[in-house]
Amino acid sequence: MTATATHPKLFTEAFTSSGWVKAPNTFTVYSPSTGKAIAEVSDCTPEMGQQAIETALEAFASWRKTTAVERSKILRRWFDLLIAHQSELGALMALEMGKPVTEACGEVLYGAGFVEFYAEAIKHHTDDLIAPSFAHKRGMARTQPVGVVYAVTPWNFPLAMITRKVAPALAAGCVVINKPAELSPLTALFAAHLWQEAGGPAGTFQVLPTFDPVAFSAPFFADERVRKLTFTGSTEVGRILYGQSAKTLKRVSLELGGHAPFIVFGDADLDNAVTQAGIAKWRNCGQTCITANRFYVHSSVVEEFSSRLAAQAAALNVGDASSATTQVGPLVEAAGLEKVRAQVADALEKGATILTGGNALEGLFHQPTVLGNVKAGMRILTEETFGPVAPIISFDDEQAVIDAANDTPFGLAAYLFTRDLSRAFRVSEALEYGIVGVNDGGPFALSPQAPFGGVKASGMGSEGGRWGLEEYLTLKYVSFGLV
Repeated sequence: MTATATHPKLFTEAFTSSGWVKAPNTFTVYSPSTGKAIAEVSDCTPEMGQQAIETALEAFASWRKTTAVERSKILRRWFDLLIAHQSELGALMALEMGKPVTEACGEVLYGAGFVEFYAEAIKHHTDDLIAPSFAHKRGMARTQPVGVVYAVTPWNFPLAMITRKVAPALAAGCVVINKPAELSPLTALFAAHLWQEAGGPAGTFQVLPTFDPVAFSAPFFADERVRKLTFTGSTEVGRILYGQSAKTLKRVSLELGGHAPFIVFGDADLDNAVTQAGIAKWRNCGQTCITANRFYVHSSVVEEFSSRLAAQAAALNVGDASSATTQVGPLVEAAGLEKVRAQVADALEKGATILTGGNALEGLFHQPTVLGNVKAGMRILTEETFGPVAPIISFDDEQAVIDAANDTPFGLAAYLFTRDLSRAFRVSEALEYGIVGVNDGGPFALSPQAPFGGVKASGMGSEGGRWGLEEYLTLKYVSFGLV
């Protein structure tokens, strides 16, 4: 079909070392905005996965020998093509997973930024000389690509979570097989098409969608030649994949669930705090791993902050993600909507009050909601919401709010707002999170050079910056005896 801003070209077959390949069966991808079918996508089998491993190994044998400059040039062309197709990719994301199209176009810039960053970073990556202990010896610490990478990516950032993993892997000399989320495979397949257009060698980047991820993934965990798993998704699934990877001692990086606290102290700049709350809460309908989930607001400003956040939420335009005027789109699926409804109902039963919103709308939409009088014992304070609900909890004591913020198995992102420099250092250091935004609700806006990763049940390893490249490199010490 001809691509337009509203109807981008659809790639529905698996992208393999042989090019575009049909699977024996297909599965349907639906629009969460309309509920209508978008496309029938190849449902790849475990046998296709095993074949992808074999061809990836062949591709790795040659790709690993290319120079950093050669790999950089191809990555740079891929970046240029991603930018050139920004509107198509943005429209595709809006269509298949419900991200507002203007926001989705922003994700294209964010995702392409990783490709641009690693295209440059690999040219500056060097080995180290080690100071010898003996005059007749010389030592080198060298890095080499890990090998075949299995990348399992989520639906909520269908482009950026691919480029954040695939770009450093390819730059390092690895090859990647990507299993995109079954809810949003079309963006991944479009990105693969652009990799092919950029001159990416066959087998270096393969995308195989499937509707049965457990069965499809089995060969990857069983095969010790697949040396690396990188996964973004729920903590529950991450634990399972971590265990399965242990059997063949794979390198593993996991970016898992979050339950981000958003702390507003009494001396905070409320104009900025409310603005940043909007970024941290409503983006992608609250369906991001670093979304602010719990709003702890000092008692001296809780009434004003609550009123202003409620007004902000009430003014948001909820609608079809493909519309340029939409600010909050749908939940991606019925299970997500039901979780939001259940958490709101539980909070209300236990004494919370609705400051704005509170209701599910037709289809998969839910009103942006602000809850007041939220207290311990409510589900919304212990479970990741992944939806457009902001529960507000009043506090008085600094140490008490730190303890409350840390009282979770998760440790991905946290936010704090204060004009007191000493408090900013004190609290940011005390928060048990891999990412802390101080007076900043969007710490990763177009920042591929920054490390992204969590602690505790939010995962292990980092993506972005030089740390993201190191995830795909092994270290080798070479000692030379001079004779």
